[in-house]
Amino acid sequence: MPTLMVSVSGIRGIVGDGLDPHSIAKYASAYADFCGAGKIVVGSDGRISGEMVKQILTGTLAAKGNDVIDIGICPTPTVLYNVRKLGAVGGISISASHNPNEWNALKLLNNLGEFMTAAENKLMLDKMEVSQTEYKKWNELGKITRYEEGLQNHMNDVLNMQYIDVDAIKKRKFRVLLDCVNGAGSYIMPELLTQFGCEVIELNCEKNGIFPRLPEPIPENLTETIKLIKENDVDLGIVVDPDVDRLVLLTEDGEPFIEENTITQAVKFVLSKTNGDVVVNLSTTRAVEDVASEAGCKTFRSPVGEANVVELMKKTGAVIGGEGSGGVIYPAVHYGRDALVGTAITLQHLLEFGGKMSELKSSLPQYSIVKKKIGIGKNNPDELISKLVEKYSDQKINTDDGLRIDFEDHWVHLRKSNTEPILRCIAEAETIELAENYTKKYFDQIKELLD
Repeated sequence: MPTLMVSVSGIRGIVGDGLDPHSIAKYASAYADFCGAGKIVVGSDGRISGEMVKQILTGTLAAKGNDVIDIGICPTPTVLYNVRKLGAVGGISISASHNPNEWNALKLLNNLGEFMTAAENKLMLDKMEVSQTEYKKWNELGKITRYEEGLQNHMNDVLNMQYIDVDAIKKRKFRVLLDCVNGAGSYIMPELLTQFGCEVIELNCEKNGIFPRLPEPIPENLTETIKLIKENDVDLGIVVDPDVDRLVLLTEDGEPFIEENTITQAVKFVLSKTNGDVVVNLSTTRAVEDVASEAGCKTFRSPVGEANVVELMKKTGAVIGGEGSGGVIYPAVHYGRDALVGTAITLQHLLEFGGKMSELKSSLPQYSIVKKKIGIGKNNPDELISKLVEKYSDQKINTDDGLRIDFEDHWVHLRKSNTEPILRCIAEAETIELAENYTKKYFDQIKELLD
């Protein structure tokens, strides 16, 4: 069966097997009607199929009467940033994020330069059928314009972030190994680090859009990266996914800094400069709450998903937020996960910390997190979670997104998948053994509930 995954943030599929010209035009047409008249910003993450998708996408948007601002190959956060910068009515990032070469996607943004909310997504889908029958006449078509300054605008604002002392970072002369998996990061991350005075050792920074390994920046996919760090005298390793919204760090020894620590250290740094609330999702490490509490600040938790984190950040006026996957959201620049922003914060934090990357890691609250899934067959995932809610009703629970239970020595988050007959289980404790044991305990309880 063809694969096309439709979610609140857009559509994603395998090129030629679900994601095809018809589906691209169908969703682009509905999106144009949702946005209404005005400019729409378009960028892509550099993968091979991006140009094909862009041609169909921009042609459809022009046929609907929208002017298209093509900012070329760039990070997804660069698209978010430029929607607001250029006063556009919307934006689309052509990127399947960390999915392999054969995948691509349309990530859909609203006029605030943020991912569409569930309500906005519903409004768009309601227009789906009629949208495909209404196009503009020859003299009412939109124009397609190439805008070369998109990357530079974004990078300049990152370099000018409050609390970031570029001159001081330059004097430190960090030696950095950078892995961009030949994606959009290749077009901006080497230049950004150079502007910070770093000596950059480039790996997989070719601008060819062909991923030389599985692109998700998890340790098992980074064996060559880790090997090169160990062979070179570097201060840290920086790895980004193809669309550069996630920042993954490695210590000077080639050890994973751990993605959950990316947001933890960013929160610690920002709160050392200003007081304010913090927002992370329900699956993110408790370490964030620890560093926020130490700074006298509150942490709020949203359902999983960037749009949900952003919505709660705006509601609470949070000064920093993000997700445990390496996504840092700093609203002073824009409301979106951004590896450029995360990189700037990391370099300044490491400079002020004064020690090694491994020592910065050790200075953070120490937890171990386990992320697993369990098959549930034909059982209703909502009913299973409801039974667990009842079982743990006397504990500290949160049911905004599945079930999260907080205990003194651990927490667990159980949530259903929208694409597979499984329940996802994230558990965190002081040691990996404890986290594994608790995961097994909850899986055993779920198995007892299965038909």
